[in-house]
Amino acid sequence: MGELDRSVDDGWELLCGVLGVRCAREGTSAVRYVALLRGIGPMNPNMRNDKLRGVLERLGFQNVQTVVSSGNVLFDADSGEASTLESVVEEAWPEQLGFRSTTIIRTGEEMLDLVEDSPFRDLADTPAARLQVTFLKHAPKMAPPVPRTPEGGGFTIAAVGEREVCSVLEPAGSPGPDLMRWLDRTFGRENTTRSWTSVQRIVRKL
Repeated sequence: MGELDRSVDDGWELLCGVLGVRCAREGTSAVRYVALLRGIGPMNPNMRNDKLRGVLERLGFQNVQTVVSSGNVLFDADSGEASTLESVVEEAWPEQLGFRSTTIIRTGEEMLDLVEDSPFRDLADTPAARLQVTFLKHAPKMAPPVPRTPEGGGFTIAAVGEREVCSVLEPAGSPGPDLMRWLDRTFGRENTTRSWTSVQRIVRKL
């Protein structure tokens, strides 16, 4: 796992790390999953990483880890339907910690594939162009044509995948509609958004 512990400076190094994880996971019976929670605020003591890990550990999942403080929980479980796991985990938040949170679960393989696909191509995540990935619980009925900048500007939809929406957010203070409101209105509220940098950090910890 030493390769994953090194800082990843460019896409090629990240891809090498991704391939290293994939090889390490082959031959094991457990599947690596990532639970992505919506609306997590670390100032709420019940939403802190140690509390989130504790819930999944009490549910019987193994090798539970968290990445940054936006509600990203990695865990191992027997192979199963993600929708079933989502229901189990979503029900546990109010029962054990007193809050509700839409929870979207992806396999580690799906996260690795997303990074390998490089949906932002040559764009870099900078203060002038914040790269965002929105994870959808369900595939959209209709995907808007891309690239697309809604009227008023402020952000551009760069790519729409089967259950992901990739967007480029202009600097704070730019005029235009709010990205999150537009996403909720277009794709429904069962979604959660992460920066591209956070997605890469999640992949490095798989």
